[in-house]
Amino acid sequence: MAMLRMQRIQVCALLKDCKDILEELQRRGAVEIENEDLTDDVFFKDDTSVYQAQYQHNAATAVEAKEILSRYAPKKKGLLSSFKGREQISRRQYDELAAQTPDILRVAYDIISCQKNIDTNEAEKVKYQAQLDVIQPWLGLDVPMSFTGTTTTSAFIGKFSPPKTSTDILTQLAGLIPEVDDIDVEIIHSDENQTCVFVLTSKESADAVGDALRRIGFEYPSYVSKVVPVEREKQINKHLSNRDGRILENQNIIKSYEKYHSKLEFLEDYYVMKAERYAAFDDISTSNNTFVLSGYIPEPDAEGLKKYLEDTYDAEVELSYAENDDAPVKLRNNKFAEPVEGVLASYSYPDHHESDPTSIMAIFYYLFFGMMFSDAGYGLVMALACGICLLKFKGMEPGLRRSVKMFFWCGVSTTIWGLLFGSFFGDAISVISTTFFHTQPPAIPGLVVPLWLNPVSDPMKVLMLSFLLGIIHLFTGLGIMAFNYIRNKEYLPVIYDVISWYLLVGGAILALLSTDMMGNIAGFTIPPVFLTIGGIMAAVGALIIVLFSGRESSNPIIRLLKGVYGLYGATGYLSDILSYSRLLALGMATGIIAQVFNLVGTILGDSVLGVIVFIIVFVIGHSVNIGINALGAYVHTNRLQFVEFFGKFYKGGGRGFNPFKINTKHYTVKEDI
Repeated sequence: MAMLRMQRIQVCALLKDCKDILEELQRRGAVEIENEDLTDDVFFKDDTSVYQAQYQHNAATAVEAKEILSRYAPKKKGLLSSFKGREQISRRQYDELAAQTPDILRVAYDIISCQKNIDTNEAEKVKYQAQLDVIQPWLGLDVPMSFTGTTTTSAFIGKFSPPKTSTDILTQLAGLIPEVDDIDVEIIHSDENQTCVFVLTSKESADAVGDALRRIGFEYPSYVSKVVPVEREKQINKHLSNRDGRILENQNIIKSYEKYHSKLEFLEDYYVMKAERYAAFDDISTSNNTFVLSGYIPEPDAEGLKKYLEDTYDAEVELSYAENDDAPVKLRNNKFAEPVEGVLASYSYPDHHESDPTSIMAIFYYLFFGMMFSDAGYGLVMALACGICLLKFKGMEPGLRRSVKMFFWCGVSTTIWGLLFGSFFGDAISVISTTFFHTQPPAIPGLVVPLWLNPVSDPMKVLMLSFLLGIIHLFTGLGIMAFNYIRNKEYLPVIYDVISWYLLVGGAILALLSTDMMGNIAGFTIPPVFLTIGGIMAAVGALIIVLFSGRESSNPIIRLLKGVYGLYGATGYLSDILSYSRLLALGMATGIIAQVFNLVGTILGDSVLGVIVFIIVFVIGHSVNIGINALGAYVHTNRLQFVEFFGKFYKGGGRGFNPFKINTKHYTVKEDI
């Protein structure tokens, strides 16, 4: 339960060491660089946009080449490859690969060039194929399609759509130009879509015949070849064959670079790092010989970096504590609580006037998730799956690793609650024993009979347990509010905003539990004297709320009205406590759905086919139940934290620590600092 204290760091060093210092800061990932604007007659800002653009272009080139290579020589990936994280390489390997980057970049350009050649030849193939489709109907023509006649004749080569016979054509022409009788029509090709024709007439009749042909629907071909169609077909097929050869040649060249998958990934990361390093110059002020850099650094990292920069680069480093509200927030928690930091961050980081609630939130988070999932079999599946991933994939990304750890602890909690409630894949052991072995199930504690309660047969007890956990959760939130007030040396608000609600809500609960009605619902009663004690507590708490919840107002009437309105918040506590009934509802839903799937699986009874059906229904049904109810438990656990718990004390609004670091996708350099 800690926020690391932030220090401001200011570094002044020689300009010639700037790149090396930035590279060191990037590798350490410990400093959030702040824009340092000292522009005057001495200091100025360097414009590195040209370098950034060049490195970003090189990174994009590597990405494009890698994507092209993946089309022709896919990189093999395992089913769980996403859990592996970035590949770790040593500093020596990094330096060796960095020395090869010019050669790798040339390979990237070669791959892209080959793909451009492939695209060009594919486009050429489309063009030639279109020409081939056009001349196919004209293969019976023994003159070029561009033929227009001889010295004494005129030829018309074209088509009719819809199709016509030679008799139809001649008849229609005769009706339009009866004075012309020297017309010859030859059908070259005819199908249901068109009729290709060769029309020959005398030179003197050419104009009249051409006009008449157009009037009856004559069209010239979209493509006209200067050679005989049969010869043109041969030429086109040769062109297509040549294009196929060039495409295959370029594809083989690309495939020959299969071993460059990893190097192209390194090339992308390498230039991304260089671009980000130059982007950092935008936040640095430089003079002709020096530069000034400032930012934030967590206290545990400050002295080590200061000593390194002073000893290695003879830099001047100043450290001071950052007490301003704009300082970033970095959390540090133990291994049990650290996995839920991501849940807190998704809501908001704490500001500098409140404490980090992660450790306390983690306890309730695992507790509530397990109670809502509440099946020992499901919990074992979740815990084992997450545990195996954590052990097998050591290089898993930090964010993903936190999430997997969180679900591991959720699985452990689910297993415990499942044993307490006696649910192991629902009632699987009982169903299997009675259906397939025809015997009564063994009374195995936790697996067949509950170690404590059965939510189905004792729902009211589990409901009361849910309300009790909810009250503890809400009161803990109030306790954290009191802690924040005390830490900030604000003591009276502890009475006004915390103790008052403890008295009001706690007194009301004591008074209700001492009544017969609530005693029957809860299954137990407390002595009637607590009705008086609880009433007095609630009255005192209500009086404090009415008098002081509007204390920021100087007008006594407005202050009193605000106090009365503040008392209305008691209804909010009632609805918040009732919200914890979801612990019972989701827990029962998980168990009952599991039992339904077990029952459906036994529909064919004790037979070979029945066993097969049971196994299939068991695997599919429980997989679906795990997926749906794990999601439900996750969503509603978050809701109980964000709405009920945080609503009592948490303001948030802090800014997460965002250090200048290596933001690579494929590689990370392992080194001792």
